[in-house]
Amino acid sequence: MTRRFACLLVFALAVSELFAATNLFADTVTVDSPDGQTVVSFKLSDDSLVYWITRQGEAIVDPSKVEIFAGATMSIVDQSILQNDSVWQPTWGQFSSIRDQHHELTLSLTADDIPVTLLCRVFDTGVGFRFVLSEESAGKRMTFSSQFKVLGGVAYYSGQRGASFTNPAKARNISVPLVTERNDGLHVALLESDLYSAAALESMRIRYAKDEKAMVAASSAVSSGDGQLTPWRVILIDETAGDLTINTVALNLAAPCKLTDTQWIQPGKGLWDWRIHGYDNGEFVYGINTHSYLHLIDFCAEQGLEYLTVDDHWFKSAGDGKMVVSPEVDIEKVMSYAKEKGVMIMLYYDRKKGNFGDETLFRHYAELGAAGMKYGFMGNKADFTRNAIDEAAANKLLINFHDGPVPMAGVERTMPNMITREYCHGQQDSRSAFTPETFLKMAMVSALSGPLDMSNGNFGINSINAGEREKGPRKKNSYISTVVSEVARNLVIYTGLVTLPDAPEAYNKKADLFEFLKVMPATWDETRVLNSKIGNYITVARRSGNQWYVASVNDQSERTLDIPLDFLDPDHRYEVTLYQDAADSHGVKNPEAYEIATAVAKHGDVMQIKMAIGGGHAMILRPTTTK
Repeated sequence: MTRRFACLLVFALAVSELFAATNLFADTVTVDSPDGQTVVSFKLSDDSLVYWITRQGEAIVDPSKVEIFAGATMSIVDQSILQNDSVWQPTWGQFSSIRDQHHELTLSLTADDIPVTLLCRVFDTGVGFRFVLSEESAGKRMTFSSQFKVLGGVAYYSGQRGASFTNPAKARNISVPLVTERNDGLHVALLESDLYSAAALESMRIRYAKDEKAMVAASSAVSSGDGQLTPWRVILIDETAGDLTINTVALNLAAPCKLTDTQWIQPGKGLWDWRIHGYDNGEFVYGINTHSYLHLIDFCAEQGLEYLTVDDHWFKSAGDGKMVVSPEVDIEKVMSYAKEKGVMIMLYYDRKKGNFGDETLFRHYAELGAAGMKYGFMGNKADFTRNAIDEAAANKLLINFHDGPVPMAGVERTMPNMITREYCHGQQDSRSAFTPETFLKMAMVSALSGPLDMSNGNFGINSINAGEREKGPRKKNSYISTVVSEVARNLVIYTGLVTLPDAPEAYNKKADLFEFLKVMPATWDETRVLNSKIGNYITVARRSGNQWYVASVNDQSERTLDIPLDFLDPDHRYEVTLYQDAADSHGVKNPEAYEIATAVAKHGDVMQIKMAIGGGHAMILRPTTTK
């Protein structure tokens, strides 16, 4: 071999290797789930990055485009895959520990020659992907846009009230989360996680692009440069709608807890004054005044309820670091009395009455002795929400956002002082009343965004329907539910602050039924969903220690459900207290009838429960003897 030929051969091999390197990613890049059943694939197509998802070989999401800069030419530079299997403990929630097992693909990319990284984590029951931006992106407008060509959809549900539709091309106001029920029974949900960490970006907007025949989610902001994160776009894949509500993918994708001290964060239950204004209890009429608040505090202390939420109009105006308190309210006396009785106060605030000044607002509430703030009428504003959560935490205050807040899924892991929020339709909101079907949609759709403040638990349903509350439904007899359903709803809905909306007198009249709510914890070791169908019924089982609490909620059909007790410890028998609709219970005609019974059960038993129209069922299972 001559030297010239050898040099040409070396050069040819070098060119060949370079060509191979530049085309290394012309083929598909894949990453699968730990169980190998869910596979996410990426590929360049016409200078765009596309992905698709399969589960057990069946297509879930057809090839769909994802981009970080609108219309940018994409190229793949490198890839790597890591495996993770760890366990972490939430401050509070549906589980006392959560396993985080996933495979993570890192794709090094360029977008119009700007380096960016795409991370894709694949779990057994879901997928998340986000971009991490480079220093070169600083000052450039990013538009995180992703198509979702979900296949086989026969029904769709979205938003904070679980709006339903069958044709996405004709749907209006598609919002987060979006749940697709497929023709094979699988349920696929679209949402995002860790928006808290994605500075400057607002919650994604979803639209149906007819020309692309795809759902498109997008959010936009100017990049801060190196380390700028987008939220995770999340696709959950589960067998049932109920399974989606206990899916931990969004929590696993959220940033770990930022707080070094969480001992002051206490989940719990409490009363709320807002819905009982105008109710005459025979001794006085509830209103916005000191006497009413002290009476509510007494009931909380007697019943072991940790909180009282004092809602709007306790102050008349705010501005320049000062508040004008309503003349009927002695707020210092209320706060002092609550402290003496061991009851924590959540105090309402919103800017409609003026801007107190955010730099001192949360300190002022802490100095008043509040345990937290119920913040109203600031809406879907992510930057405001991030700041409010941080300022509340800095002053050791819980925060509860109301009135259409940001669906910031996973934030309760990162900042567990965000104890709940009204990303739902609370009972009697706007003086309207939702139906059992609406509740069941929100319980399986809106709840995917995180903890909900839905204010379930009305016991004086006849009084409410008769118009004996200032803020009852505008139309009399339009509130459809049974008292047992009201009890069950408080177990079904996941929240760190259970808000009970009725008067103490209504609860005292049914003290034996109220016992379930008294002893029910507000945080759990384990949660399972035993039955579910969006808009029709749900059964949730939650464990605290060695006791199980089970609740079912029904639509406006009489229904019998089987409750398999295979979750019980096989080494024990259980004493069961049953809270159930009476034979003549009816969500419209006879809503306040109920029965309480006892039974004995063991692992492997199947209990049949009957529910009335608009009804429900609840039970407590306590281990008694060893088999």
